[in-house]
Amino acid sequence: MLNEKVEKALNTQIELEQFSSQLYLAMASWAEKNGYNGTANFLYEHSDEERSHMLKLFHYVNDRGSHAVVPSSEKPNHEYESVQKVFEEIYNHEKMISEKINDLVGICYEEKDFTTTNFLQWYVQEQIEEENLFSTVLDKLNLLGGDKARLYMFDNEMEKLVTAGTEGVTE
Repeated sequence: MLNEKVEKALNTQIELEQFSSQLYLAMASWAEKNGYNGTANFLYEHSDEERSHMLKLFHYVNDRGSHAVVPSSEKPNHEYESVQKVFEEIYNHEKMISEKINDLVGICYEEKDFTTTNFLQWYVQEQIEEENLFSTVLDKLNLLGGDKARLYMFDNEMEKLVTAGTEGVTE
């Protein structure tokens, strides 16, 4: 059974992962509504990925004899100025998630829960990848300088990432 402090911290992370999924879903809807179908599909896929991160935590908590709690949903923003603003918000969000994962690992160290610390190493690595992914996407958007034709090409590239997986975005 998990220590009460660790269980509470894991349930807080479950809530953050759920919000991430909802945030990406809202962003995907905005992108789709505004004709950025490649970006929308990329974000729909990331919404599903964030939900799977939540479920991984959920199962871990329950498997350890504790109780994973279904969080209430905070409604994310659903209007954005541009694709650039969407990815800026995502990048900032992922940096915040990285901080929260690091805080969670810190709690586990304090409580001497090395099993959970080990489990969370996957999340630490995942956040390195997520920050790198969205930093690279932002770099590419910055190169476009708001050019509509190039933004169209960018959107097509985002669609290709969905088909090929996200491994190629940093190349």
